[in-house]
Amino acid sequence: MIFVTGPLFAGKQEYIMEALGWDESDFETFAVRDVQDLAADLKTDQLPALADRLAEKKVVIATEIGGGVVPVDPADRRNRESAGRLACLLAERADTVIRVCCGLPRFLKGREVFQGFDEDP
Repeated sequence: MIFVTGPLFAGKQEYIMEALGWDESDFETFAVRDVQDLAADLKTDQLPALADRLAEKKVVIATEIGGGVVPVDPADRRNRESAGRLACLLAERADTVIRVCCGLPRFLKGREVFQGFDEDP
């Protein structure tokens, strides 16, 4: 699995689609995005099961929401914490981790697996 993360509107989906030669149909079939939203309102002990399910996809994309001002609302803080924990679990399970910022990729983990996706979605 390739885990892609980065700021909001940083070009994560566009980068991965271009790099893998995918169209919208391929993306909808083999990838999932905005997984940070799936972590909202989950308890910490539920996150590993979610990460296991998401890791079955070829590409998982999450928007980083842990930077900046800490939310005042306790529920927002919990959701932010859950999203960060989910990102850690996904990075752990991933063969390749890429952080995309301004459309530019930075490989944080693995690269060889990413090369193999060029042939067949």
